[in-house]
Amino acid sequence: MTRPSPPALKPLQSLKGVRILSLALNLPGPAALMRCRQMGARCLKLEPPAGDPMGQYNAQAYAQLHAGVKILSGDLKTEPGQKLLHRELAKADVLLTSFRPSALVKLGLTWKALRKQHPQLSQIAIVGAAGERAEEPGHDLTYLAENDLVTGLDLPATLYADMGGSLMTSEAVLQAVMHQRSKGKGVYLEIALSGAAAYLALPRTWGLTQAGAAVGGGHAGYRVYPCKDGRVALAALEPHFAASLCAAAGIAVPGMKAMFAPATHQAVGAFLRTRTRKQLDKLAVAKDIPLHTMAN
Repeated sequence: MTRPSPPALKPLQSLKGVRILSLALNLPGPAALMRCRQMGARCLKLEPPAGDPMGQYNAQAYAQLHAGVKILSGDLKTEPGQKLLHRELAKADVLLTSFRPSALVKLGLTWKALRKQHPQLSQIAIVGAAGERAEEPGHDLTYLAENDLVTGLDLPATLYADMGGSLMTSEAVLQAVMHQRSKGKGVYLEIALSGAAAYLALPRTWGLTQAGAAVGGGHAGYRVYPCKDGRVALAALEPHFAASLCAAAGIAVPGMKAMFAPATHQAVGAFLRTRTRKQLDKLAVAKDIPLHTMAN
């Protein structure tokens, strides 16, 4: 079901005047930089001569991520590249990196070295996993899998760890700026993508989304069902929504515990299979039932 979107609110310019230099490639770093730019930061990115791989495998995503970001090119393994880097670091408030710790050592970008050369600077380091595991290879899929967020053979619908990590990174930028303004010096913060996945997995860890739980398929009003010409994501979880659903479907339920009964699941499923997406969209509006219809 398509609902009208409310007018977008303009983000607060909380980072206005803050200068961010990013060396982070692919998705989490650029996504964090995009959010910081939306909050008013002046964003500069220094890419290797070959560019960001994102620009090669998805030009549209790259363009959206880097809108309003000034792009420079330089090889950090060379003297000219290092001169360019440190020229920009001298003007920056925050540095974003997404290298393994050993790579930062080789590039002379350890926090100890940066703090000595650029005392005004804060560093936000994106890593795959925290601590000793920071040198391990990994990607969004492996971080989700280790946190029980890959439950079948299908790939996850989006890059949850990467995008969750980007949110944590932009949050860390705000923390760093607040620290700089209150303490007068920079700070080092580390964001682990595996940690982002673990945070997103907390509802599952708590049992909320485990099989049979209320939002894990146990409640007949909170499931994905087939309908006559597609699918419907039904979210009639609260008692008043569940009551509206059952009344519309002609299902008698003596109490809310009945929503967990197999017979109720069968009755709701049977009702939805006889309705088209258009009919269900109208029903949602008329009866105030939270649902969203989808094509197969």
